[in-house]
Amino acid sequence: MPDYSVDAHWRDSARPARFFIIDYRCVFPIVLFLMHIQYWTFFLAIAATLFFGIIERYGFTVPVFLRYVRTVLGGKRKMAHPWWRL
Repeated sequence: MPDYSVDAHWRDSARPARFFIIDYRCVFPIVLFLMHIQYWTFFLAIAATLFFGIIERYGFTVPVFLRYVRTVLGGKRKMAHPWWRL
């Protein structure tokens, strides 16, 4: 982990928000678990934390990951015209 100085700079505003090592996107499932303590909300919070941690490990953000999934599902062949108008 990089060592940042105590003096904050305007460039630091571009960093994603974190609670210690947890990404800010995991806050909603964790708050849901804290408000409604059940096994399924616990597993949802753990799954969300793992999911966001894994995609961050590979260098993706959520919008970039969704674009990647869309291109994988779309396949290699891209048609210029819709299949129903051939």
